[in-house]
Amino acid sequence: MDIREHVLSAGRAVLDMVEREWEPLSQGELEQRLDQAVEEILEADLIAKVKAQPPATIYVQLVQTQAHVEPQVLSTEATTSSPVEEETAGAQEPPDSVDSAAVKYITDLLQNSKSHYNRARLAGRARLSLSHTVLLSLTLLSKRISYRSVSTRFRLEKGNIHRIFFSFCERVNMLEEEQIRWPVGGEAVEALFPLSSLLGKAEGPEEQGVPQVLGVLGHTRIPIRLPIGKHDVESTMPEVKRMKKEAHPDSWLNLELVCDRRGRFLHCRISKGSDADRGGALRDKLRQRPELLPPGSCLVAGAGYPLTAQILTPHAGGHGPRENLYNKTLEVHFNILDQAVANLKARFQRLRYLDIGNYERARAVVLTACVLHNVFLDMGQEVQGEVEKEEAMTEEAEGKEEEEEGVSRRDAISQLLYKDFDSART
Repeated sequence: MDIREHVLSAGRAVLDMVEREWEPLSQGELEQRLDQAVEEILEADLIAKVKAQPPATIYVQLVQTQAHVEPQVLSTEATTSSPVEEETAGAQEPPDSVDSAAVKYITDLLQNSKSHYNRARLAGRARLSLSHTVLLSLTLLSKRISYRSVSTRFRLEKGNIHRIFFSFCERVNMLEEEQIRWPVGGEAVEALFPLSSLLGKAEGPEEQGVPQVLGVLGHTRIPIRLPIGKHDVESTMPEVKRMKKEAHPDSWLNLELVCDRRGRFLHCRISKGSDADRGGALRDKLRQRPELLPPGSCLVAGAGYPLTAQILTPHAGGHGPRENLYNKTLEVHFNILDQAVANLKARFQRLRYLDIGNYERARAVVLTACVLHNVFLDMGQEVQGEVEKEEAMTEEAEGKEEEEEGVSRRDAISQLLYKDFDSART
């Protein structure tokens, strides 16, 4: 009877904690937390009985949810250790799926960063070293696994893992200005690459009117859980089809990116799915600060983005061979961004579906992945993902702004490309 009262008391305490500190959870997750509380009560009762026996080393099979966990060897001395010590000791076992060199590199980067992290330790009872915090967080980002699975693997409470992970994201977000940088001056000039490989090898005055490219502008969608409900994360339906089926715009985040020819991110803007802006903020920034683009350079972007003197977009609607050649020239560059996005999602598989209903927290996770994407490129570690073409959003492409200067520049470039191509054939 006493145990039953303890269980009910623990259940109420868990629910109170959820209401105070956690984002809205599903019924299944609440039941899991109650189960965990029950397990802790039963384990405490079992250990109390063991301590009442004569001193000796005994084997206690702890209540575990994973069958592969080995029985722990407890002694009467070990049972008096604090929960913090037990959790920290358990966390020393790193999973094999995370590269130890990456853990060390990111740990050193965070320690030596200009951005200061004022909290002496991470939230929660568990006190983890920075390197183990990085290890745990990379494990969560790299695999589509639940907090409960990581809890068992690292032998930490699920609540502590949640806090540790978002503390890590907060810390990495502080590196955004250091890691996702727009090149300026000589660095920008060195980053330029030809709009067309043929023109890059050509000679003559005509190609002088064709700009070089600083970066490729585009976007992708990151599916998230709706704040008012929860998706069926165990469904085998592909995420893109799921988004198509669910029309609610806040079931995803918009991730707008500019990348260079290496696939490194130069610009990152994350917004709610209901945000209809497509490149408008960046267009205004380039208009106000023209020095951000070296003379004779531009960005290239797909349909649906504003056409300006700084941002070149494809011809829309029916067109002839000249316009077709121009569009195909731009498509080569679009493949660079498509591959960079595929690599991002291949390395950080949690981005394929974020089971997070809070926008700010979901945004923090996406920004963390984008920052670490550049960090891994600096390390020379690249992951090749499979490019999946997202369905064209024709409704967004309609009615986009086309500045007169941008139209004139695009027509002139189309003419030069076709003239060079025609002369090369003859």
